Amino acid sequence: MTETDFRAGYVQELTRIAPDIEAEDIEDTDHIQDDLELDSMDILNLVTALHARFGVDIPEADYPQIATVELAVAYLSKRAA
Repeated sequence: MTETDFRAGYVQELTRIAPDIEAEDIEDTDHIQDDLELDSMDILNLVTALHARFGVDIPEADYPQIATVELAVAYLSKRAA
């Protein structure tokens, strides 16, 4: 998978979990809690969706590494390889 694939998949799962967020409005540096206002349950749902989609286990200690699109793409690229 390419970084573009990971970005598209992350954004797709994010907007599925938070349907009030438009994909085209998400910046690579937007923080999922501070900027996009996801709560802890949304984040858990996102982690679960990313695991199902990419087969990557994301331990709670690593949640900060998926807090933005930019960070998540780098993290998923490394972990899925």
